[in-house]
Amino acid sequence: MSENAAPPLDPKSRDDVPADLKSRLKASYDAIAPRYNEWTVPHSTTRIRYLDQLLNHLPTTTTTNTGTSSPSSPVSVLELGCGNGAPVTQKLLSHPSFSITANDISSAQLALALASLLPDLSSPAHGRLTLLEGDMLALDFAPAIFDAVVGMYSIIHLPRAEQVEMLRKIVTWLKPGGWLLANFGAEEVAGIETQHWLKEEKGWMFWSGWGSEGTVEKVREVGLEVVVRDTVEDVVDGMFFLWILARKSELVKM
Repeated sequence: MSENAAPPLDPKSRDDVPADLKSRLKASYDAIAPRYNEWTVPHSTTRIRYLDQLLNHLPTTTTTNTGTSSPSSPVSVLELGCGNGAPVTQKLLSHPSFSITANDISSAQLALALASLLPDLSSPAHGRLTLLEGDMLALDFAPAIFDAVVGMYSIIHLPRAEQVEMLRKIVTWLKPGGWLLANFGAEEVAGIETQHWLKEEKGWMFWSGWGSEGTVEKVREVGLEVVVRDTVEDVVDGMFFLWILARKSELVKM
């Protein structure tokens, strides 16, 4: 376990999914938002490293005829599980041509994101950031509207069957040639829950996953080409995660 590892999880495996899973996740993240942000935000090196890999595939600037750089054509990004917006949403918004739709299940986290990213109408993010509260699986968008979808430490909270459904939705929402950047648990587990994550009284939490090989298989089955697949030990909690950067085909099937 790493030097910055989380307190013990007191985990318990379970094969069934709690009927009130989403409401409990929301209540937990609302309650522990300050503690969670204090714990995780300073250790975002891995997040930024993979975000930079995604950005290398997106048009951030355009070279003019005079050789100078200017903002590229508009880029639309969906972020699933944005938390308080630091540092991923912030970095995405640093590109003037980017429009971000940021979702989180926690109203407390979105309130923090709103305060820091959209403090007033003069904010550089005004008109380019949309914050959406709720279950990511309940989101509904028109097909082929996003250039990229980002989901860091968020899809892992869905039951395994819902993770597959989420991947299908993401593929639908991506434009041809669009990108998915997400991480998943490297270990195959039907479900793990803990009652006091981060030693918080209201820190109930749930995770699940198909494991590294199973996840890659699921990503390919929905029609994405896996370009990057790395298993990385997380600097914060010492757990291993599978990081995937995958691309939707530019060919549209008729």
